[in-house]
Parts: sequence; structure tokens; C-alpha cells
Amino acid sequence: HLKIVNGISQVFISCFRYDIKALIGCGSFSRVVRAEHRRTRQPFAIKLLEVKGREGHEACQAELGVLRRVNHSNVIRLAEVFETQHRIYLVLELATGGELLERVVARGTFRERDATKALMMVSSGLHYLHTLGVIHRDLKPENLLYYHPGQDSRLIITDFGLAKDWAVRTLCGTPEYLAPEMLAQRPCSSAVDMWALGVITYILLSGSLPFDQSSRPRLFRVILRGSYSFHGDVSPWKSVSTLAKSFIDCLLTLEPECRMTAEETLKHPWLVSMAACSSNKNLHRSISRNLQRRASRASSRCPSSGSTPGEMNCIISGCQGKKLKDEKCT
Repeated sequence: HLKIVNGISQVFISCFRYDIKALIGCGSFSRVVRAEHRRTRQPFAIKLLEVKGREGHEACQAELGVLRRVNHSNVIRLAEVFETQHRIYLVLELATGGELLERVVARGTFRERDATKALMMVSSGLHYLHTLGVIHRDLKPENLLYYHPGQDSRLIITDFGLAKDWAVRTLCGTPEYLAPEMLAQRPCSSAVDMWALGVITYILLSGSLPFDQSSRPRLFRVILRGSYSFHGDVSPWKSVSTLAKSFIDCLLTLEPECRMTAEETLKHPWLVSMAACSSNKNLHRSISRNLQRRASRASSRCPSSGSTPGEMNCIISGCQGKKLKDEKCT
């Protein structure tokens, strides 16, 4: 008889040198717990992947396949793996510094320079992944974790359950971060991650989403049109530098071939100079207020209310009448 703790066999894990301490979170095919190595007392995160059905099997293999290949300071590291017939246990380094946006809100100040520090680390991790031919496909602030609470902590890209190699067509990911070519069901490359990085940068500097609608059909339409602006009722954009806006524009480019690559982001003058030409104004108040408004709106409406396959086809065909083309592309 196995003792089950938060859905994970305590006996099984104990046999492999770890004691379970607490549940961290749950996903569609997984649970994550905080654990401790019995001998060294070093903390780890153990992710249990359920190998059930085709989707569960694909998610497990995608994540495991990526984690076995990567070794970079800005990508989550795999310590070891245990497998049974229906489960895979991934022992991962434990990130205790919180999510990217949690760190932003917790700070008393947040300037463009702070944003460039975070984005430099994310871009470095993405460049490494893309060099390996890996597309994350679900890049968002919730999947960017600080390793420890200190100011000098590295930022880590996590959650590779949707990661794939090049040229995939599957529509997946978090709606607000989906690239237009994914919605248009065109072959996708690493450029989808760069679009998501553009969305993240926009949020990081304003606390607002560049594409924010009350329903998925409307959301997908504005994404397919690339309709965003640097305005807002409570907007810090007047204080944001032209170079920062240029960085976003180069990422939120409709045509993926014209979109900035991870390697190019690392050479962009805004990141390279660490926002040296910015006003150095504290954006924290506006960002925090907008994030709170966004959270309040999200809780008052159903985030998944949206489009049927028929509606999705109408949205796509309507927007494909105009070729996905970006006037900002040079």
C-alpha cells in the first residue's frame, strides 16, 4: 500500500532519496511539489507527469525531451528522472524567487533599466533554446521564475509541456500571447516565442496587455490585425523611451520573417545600453495599478469564453483576406 501525498507516492519518491514537503501547483497533466534530498537537504521541485492518453503522452515526451537536452543558466535545469508505466517524475531545480510580475509588483521602484535586466536574461535563454531548435510555444510571465529572492537572482524559463521542434502547426498556448501565424494555422517557427516576448515586454513596461478583449473571437481579430498602441487610461507610455517602444515594435511584427530574433534582441540598443537613454522615471505605480485592474477584470469574466471551430475559421478567413503584412517591417 502506497501512501499518497498531494497525488504523488511518498513511498516511491522516498525510495529515490527525496522527501515531499508541500504542493506547489497543478496543471492539466501534472503536479509539482517541493521536495528535499534526504542526504544533502537541498530543496528541489518534483514534477509528476501523468502519461495518460495521446495528449498526456505527447506533453510528457515534449517536456522530457527538452529538459534532457538543455543546460543554460536561464532555463530550468533537470537533476534526474524517475519513470513508471504511467508516470514520469522530473526532479528540477527549485525556483523560490517568484514569478516575473510578482517581483515587479513587490518592488518599490521599477524603471526601464530593471525591465532590460529581466529581458536580457529571457532573451539569452530563448537564444539558447532556438539554437537547439526548440520552440517554447507558451512563453508568458507565469513561466518566468526567479531562482531566489535576491536582487542578483537569475531569471529562468520554465514549463516546456508545449515545447516542440521547428515548423509546427498546432494551435496551443495562452490566447493573449499567441502569434498571428499560430492563429492563422500557418507553419510556426521560433518567431512565435519572439512575439510572446513582445507581449511580455509591453506588460512589463505598462502593466497592460497589448491585445486585450472581452472574448476570444475579438482578441484573435486584433492579434491577426496586429492592432495595438502605446496609449491607455492609466498609461506610463509617455514616460517610456522611444528605444523601448522600438524594441516592442520589432517583436510585435505581423510577418514572422521580419520579426526580431532572440539573437537580434541581445544586440538591440535598448537592451545593450540597459535603457541608458530612458527618462529613468519610476513606472511602478502605473504598472501595479494596471496589473490590479487587469486581475480584477479577469476575475469578473470567464477567460475561456470564446470561439467555436466555426467561429475561429471565420475569424481567420476574414483576416486572411488581407495578407499578414506589417508596414513596420523594413
